[in-house]
Amino acid sequence: MKLLVYSAKDFEIPFLNSANNNGHKVTFTKDALNAETAIQAVGHKAVSIFSGDDASALVVEKLSDLGVLYISLRSAGYNNVHLKTAHKFGLKVANVPEYSPYSIAEHAVAQLQALNRKIILADRQVHSYNFLQNNLMGFDLNGKTVGIVGTGKIGSVMAKIMHGFGCKILAHDLKPDYKLVQLYDLTYTSLDKLCEQSDIISLHIPLTQENYYLIDKQKLALMKPEVVLINTARGALVETKELINALEKNAIGGYCTDVYEKEIGSFFKDNSIDGIKDETLIKLLSFSNVLLTPHQGFITKEALTNIAEVTYENLNSWEEGKPCQNELGLEMINS
Repeated sequence: MKLLVYSAKDFEIPFLNSANNNGHKVTFTKDALNAETAIQAVGHKAVSIFSGDDASALVVEKLSDLGVLYISLRSAGYNNVHLKTAHKFGLKVANVPEYSPYSIAEHAVAQLQALNRKIILADRQVHSYNFLQNNLMGFDLNGKTVGIVGTGKIGSVMAKIMHGFGCKILAHDLKPDYKLVQLYDLTYTSLDKLCEQSDIISLHIPLTQENYYLIDKQKLALMKPEVVLINTARGALVETKELINALEKNAIGGYCTDVYEKEIGSFFKDNSIDGIKDETLIKLLSFSNVLLTPHQGFITKEALTNIAEVTYENLNSWEEGKPCQNELGLEMINS
């Protein structure tokens, strides 16, 4: 099968080549998929895209017109794909639902500790030969209340890690996993109570129509003024403008994020020379109590190996006419 891999990163290409084992004829492009670059898919039966690619209705229709039959996502999230249009034109779509929950949960904890213990500031200071300890105050995680929104694969790992730190754990999920109650002394509660009682809140849910801007002005107002909010899921779970308002008023203690609601245009490329035009992102980055990383939570050897393997497993299933266990049907649109 001829496959075009959009948004191909230098660090992931070796993993994709290794997993392919010459099974498919693969072309890599660093370009993201959009209405202009869709033409590159001419002659390809399948495309593989990342979360920053645009597979909106118009783009999906263009891919169909070009003869593309399959879209294999290299991500768990699929909110960037218009599944209804894909189904209408007969394109099959699949994702990588469980590439490594540890990579994301561990990144969330790394961000929390880096912000809390002022690791970046301390590193910057000592590299300037400044060994003063001023402005490096943090807090113990032990004994703190951690609210975990979403207790699926990633949220469960987050609960395990924070339980190990000696934290009290609150959780909110539409489908509670009561095994976690026994394992980690976790308590399920409403989202409002979780926001009110937690010292740390970590988001681990997919982006759907129902939870778009889940953390809005009302939810932020419920939170403790010293709360640290962590988002390694999807940027649009948090209403950024309201978050900025809360940060300006010192209404929350800090924000750790690996995602942003409008990543297209700024993320996944080097803007160090020309800068960025997104004024909201510029403002967000201006706060000393905000730690933002460039959607890197998935970048571990284990996660990239799994992503590559499952990407080809999906393609192989389609090519061989077998059921694809990761295929996204219409029932996934609002799930």
